[in-house]
Amino acid sequence: MNFTQKKGYKGYQPYSYLVRGKDYPAIEWSQWDWAGRHVIPLEPEQEAMLQEILERYPYISVHEHPDFTPVDMSLEKFFDAERQGRDWTGYEALSYSNLDCIFDNMLDGTNIISSPGGWKWIDIIHDLGMRLCDIAHQDFLIQCKKVEDIFRAKAAGKIAWVPCIEGAQPIENEVDRIDILYGLGIRQLGVTYSESNALGSGLKEDCDGGLTKFGKACVERMNQVGMLLDVSHCGQKTAYEAVMHSKKPIIASHVGAKGVWNTKRMAGDELLKAVAGKGGVVGIEAAPHTTMSATRMTHDIDSFMEHFEYVKNLVGIDHVTFGPDCLYGDHVALHHAFAAALSTGETSKHAQEYQEVPFVKYLENTTEASWNIPRWLIRHGYTSEEIGKVLGGNTIRVLEEVWA
Repeated sequence: MNFTQKKGYKGYQPYSYLVRGKDYPAIEWSQWDWAGRHVIPLEPEQEAMLQEILERYPYISVHEHPDFTPVDMSLEKFFDAERQGRDWTGYEALSYSNLDCIFDNMLDGTNIISSPGGWKWIDIIHDLGMRLCDIAHQDFLIQCKKVEDIFRAKAAGKIAWVPCIEGAQPIENEVDRIDILYGLGIRQLGVTYSESNALGSGLKEDCDGGLTKFGKACVERMNQVGMLLDVSHCGQKTAYEAVMHSKKPIIASHVGAKGVWNTKRMAGDELLKAVAGKGGVVGIEAAPHTTMSATRMTHDIDSFMEHFEYVKNLVGIDHVTFGPDCLYGDHVALHHAFAAALSTGETSKHAQEYQEVPFVKYLENTTEASWNIPRWLIRHGYTSEEIGKVLGGNTIRVLEEVWA
């Protein structure tokens, strides 16, 4: 494969308006393609079909963390890097991707600038402000605030960047903080992460109390300001009630199907049908050891796509897309380091033993996933129109209603 960069990328590196090692610590970050560059092969006519699809349709990833882990993943060095609060965005890596728009969830669950527990309001604002400053000094990522920005970025060979927050813990009991986040550019907010908060129950809890009265007020406020509501890390009851209380479509940006792999991290049929029934969209997750399947008993692109096809068959192709939840660096090591904070042990338990992988081949990072998802779909007989829907068309439909 000829690895070409997007025409809009001019070579900018993170924080290059400062002096590395003087103005901020000189951390050694991983190479984005540390595990190799894995590409599903296509026949010449299929390659032509792929290029036609990418030119015609916007390609949106609804959940990513397109930043780097450090080379040294020892707990001390890794935690020190995270405490700096200076996320290292993969501009060059993204320039090799097929994406036209990326929903960036930034530090979120690893945001430990002032507290080992993370999720503090001051840290979220620090993270967002630091990233916005860096974004302002480059011209490859376009901060995306409305649907037109996605088409504008695509036409210019650039990428529309949507900052998101994965869980609403930082707003505490202040519904007006939703307005503040929207004013700072946040366009997608999760109701909970894995832990319960003032809005409802997270998916790791033993008991799910559902959406609270405050949670209902927050759903209403998100509808009012035009912020997309995400239920990926909610308990099933809380997620269902949030979907049903919303007057606008919502998203489950990075999940899989319990019908394929029955863990807490996956979504049940009732929830999947509810999201689709309200006009929303379900993004399929690819982070290591999440969307596995009994067919494969490991994690690879085929198990990932088994979840996609299950959801597609259950709710229809108009209500499914992709939120791979990738990053640049050793994702498995990050999960090990942050197992407690990310609740990976609590939410990924399965009764059967499975084969662990060092990385998810063909989906190892944001760029690689963007290469291989459409390739897999082409190899498995999906039409251009169907692929256009799941790569971005379905998401555009939801955004046009919610962000308007």
